[in-house]
Amino acid sequence: MDVPIIASDVPVYAHPGDAGADLVAAEAVRLEPGARALVGTGVRIALPDGHVAFVVPRSGLAAKHGITVVNSPGTIDAGYRGEIKVILLNTDREHAHDIAVGDRIAQIIVMPVPRARFVPVEELPDSVRGDGGFGSTGYQKDGVLA
Repeated sequence: MDVPIIASDVPVYAHPGDAGADLVAAEAVRLEPGARALVGTGVRIALPDGHVAFVVPRSGLAAKHGITVVNSPGTIDAGYRGEIKVILLNTDREHAHDIAVGDRIAQIIVMPVPRARFVPVEELPDSVRGDGGFGSTGYQKDGVLA
């Protein structure tokens, strides 16, 4: 699929078969411990109708430095034409982290998305899980803490 793009650094897939293409910082930012920042990528895209892009964290950045994307996944709708910006959070309690221009800060995943038609009903069909709330499936497997 072709996605029209305006960017000085076009997102690239690091390896064949990767789901996410790397987004890089278009500005330098220092993230103090516990701080968050909105970081520009300089990327603007025009997704085809019926598609969405998700901005997700890079696992290496999260594992090595505690840097994550606050609203992960960030959702980019097909009609959005503004710059893609990433809300980064430094979860490290002791160390600041410097983001330089050109650093890979997140990944973008483009996917088809069906349009749902919401149909009001009086009752929902039964399911195995039922209407149990958050955590209703428990945290034990075969009597052992999972």
